[in-house]
Amino acid sequence: MTTAFRRADRRVSPVFLALVAAMAVSGWAVWSETLAANTGFAVFLFVVSGWVVSLCLHEYAHARTALHSGDLSVTDKGYLTLNPLKYTHAMLSIVLPVVFLLMGGIGLPGGAVFIERGRIRGRWRHSLISAAGPLTNVLFAAVCTAPFWLHGLDGVPLPFRCALAFLALLQVTAAILNFLPVPGLDGYGVIEPWLSHSLRRQVEPIAPFGLLLIFALLWIPGLNQAFFDLVHTVLGVLGVSEVESYLGQEFFRFWQGTPQIGGVS
Repeated sequence: MTTAFRRADRRVSPVFLALVAAMAVSGWAVWSETLAANTGFAVFLFVVSGWVVSLCLHEYAHARTALHSGDLSVTDKGYLTLNPLKYTHAMLSIVLPVVFLLMGGIGLPGGAVFIERGRIRGRWRHSLISAAGPLTNVLFAAVCTAPFWLHGLDGVPLPFRCALAFLALLQVTAAILNFLPVPGLDGYGVIEPWLSHSLRRQVEPIAPFGLLLIFALLWIPGLNQAFFDLVHTVLGVLGVSEVESYLGQEFFRFWQGTPQIGGVS
């Protein structure tokens, strides 16, 4: 019986499979222009489902790394099923990420995997557990941009190309923001094991507000501009132009109408 439960705790969740299916179907709709009159809505579904899939993979990476580092409790908590409902925190997982996405086109994973750090031995393992999540976003961004840096865009419809570009932008923003050494974010989790005990105690009360601090700072025009300059520089290295990611966001905001693409080919 125990073995059966263990297998169930690691079985891929139907919720995750449904999200992958939604991403595939909506991506096909964008590519084939089956819903030509509602291309923006199809792009919206593709990007949102793709974003949630990446969120699941981000949190799974944390959990899987923790499992191999000694925290067996992640299995009992269902973190290895890729079920987004297991990572859900109403404010962190739904409200703030949606606000970031709709208002600023910023992707920030808001899930929560609670690791029993007392079971982990070794500072390198603690750092690797924290780094595993944003590294997954880096990998997801590489996959999304593969057609761009491999020069495989011949015959790819413009809406699908731009949707991929915008989804890649979300992954890059998520990776950069999560690697910031701000309490409450993964970047701080990477360096925390190497800090003195007294410094960690002083910083601990700030951790719950780290995400809000980032949100507030990104409203400052100069910092916002600098951040997106960095994002577009990274995307440019990956072969994605600022115009493509911009149009992807415009398609995504289908409620504003079809974007005017002019002479863009």
